[in-house]
Amino acid sequence: MRLWIGVHLPYLSLEAYRPTWSPDANGLVILERERVLTMSRTARLAGVRVGMRRGGVLTLSPNVTLRERDAQREDACLFAAAVALMRFSPQVTLAAEATVLVEVSASLRLFGGVRSLRRQMRDTLTALAMTGRLGIAPTGAGAWLLARHGQERATLSLESLARAVGCVPVALLPEARRAAEWFDGLGCCTLVDVLALPRAGLAKRTSPELLHALDRALGAQAEAYEWLTLPDTFEARQELPDRSERADEIVACAQTLITQLSGWLSARQYRVRRLRLQLPHERGREAIIPTEIEIAFGEPAADADHILRLVRERVERTTLPAAVLAVWMSAVSLASAAPLSDTLFPEPGGTPADHARLLELLIARLGEENVRRPQPLTDHRPEHANRWAPVAQVSKTVATPGHLRRPLWLLETPIALLTRQHRPFYGSPLRITSPAERIEAGWWSGQTTARDYFIAEGRDHCCYWIFRERLGAAEEAEPRWFLHGLFG
Repeated sequence: MRLWIGVHLPYLSLEAYRPTWSPDANGLVILERERVLTMSRTARLAGVRVGMRRGGVLTLSPNVTLRERDAQREDACLFAAAVALMRFSPQVTLAAEATVLVEVSASLRLFGGVRSLRRQMRDTLTALAMTGRLGIAPTGAGAWLLARHGQERATLSLESLARAVGCVPVALLPEARRAAEWFDGLGCCTLVDVLALPRAGLAKRTSPELLHALDRALGAQAEAYEWLTLPDTFEARQELPDRSERADEIVACAQTLITQLSGWLSARQYRVRRLRLQLPHERGREAIIPTEIEIAFGEPAADADHILRLVRERVERTTLPAAVLAVWMSAVSLASAAPLSDTLFPEPGGTPADHARLLELLIARLGEENVRRPQPLTDHRPEHANRWAPVAQVSKTVATPGHLRRPLWLLETPIALLTRQHRPFYGSPLRITSPAERIEAGWWSGQTTARDYFIAEGRDHCCYWIFRERLGAAEEAEPRWFLHGLFG
């Protein structure tokens, strides 16, 4: 049996203006055709009511913020919520009256069951600064009705769905609103009263669409939905309530965009390699070039918490030339999502993805130039075989001979060793335990190096990397021994 979660946004008209409206003491009122459609809590406490005219609102609260309803802004806000919810399922559709339907039958085990999935959806809405009512039912129409009614209890069977839908007021069903007066005259207050009426007479007095809507809600008739389609690239914008130079306010604004990005990546089966933030400043005559922040990920990422952590580190380290008006976010480079590891026993000390996240966090906190790793060079001399370069500039695949053992700790200056009984001595006589590794290089720079490297072991069983200068490489009559590296 399929399972649906309906997410109704009862304050969508207010939340559509949240990015450009600072919740002050005056309150916010949304008008439609010069009448109050909805209002904030502060305006409600001042006496503003739904249906009141503009003049009456200004009489009660002269300093209230009045906004005409903007359907395009509400649609954009609803679309942003739907994109963010696609993190839980690719089967998402936009329903009527500020509601999103998500088919989650295949997602229950992945997200830990119904309760865990519902909790994570609420967390997603909170990250978007939205308030939602969730309804769970085996049908999409049933989930829509329960979400609109505000019934939070999950109905997992058609029997429990019939009982829950029966408690829904008649006025919530759009197909029943045209006959609201007739139902009121019959004393039908809830849908269970409507279901008790004869179907033939009900269809004749109202419309066949009413019976079809009830059948779809109760699972007696098939449903058909058009799934939400996403653009090929991700670009989103979020405005700040006011000009701000505070990093925490900019990050809070970016968090809503990151939540949408996470849903978009999950639905498109992508991971982001490079993310770009644009922070626009003043416009017009005193225009200032927007501040750009690019974040490169060591491993393609899709986790919202991890992306937010890196964004916070970079924003806090960025010096802004002026106040910020909004946040633009775009995914510059993407990669296909790799399947999850099926290893029965995880690697000790963390996975490669954990190591990559640590490097990304260090780069975001310390700067790209301050996090380095060795980069191999085309030189056989150990002291010239590599250089320290920023992590982003070093290839991950380093070709090193597999048959050669090299120490992890290379001394900056080789230490000359004593010779006793023709054997190198370093605290104790050293015993050679490996064949010679001959290195002859540097002739092109006038600094010829001719050495034979060995692995030697002392009496304490510590291993050392030593070399012997070959005859003719130096002016001494006999070759000398040097300590050049230590094994861990």
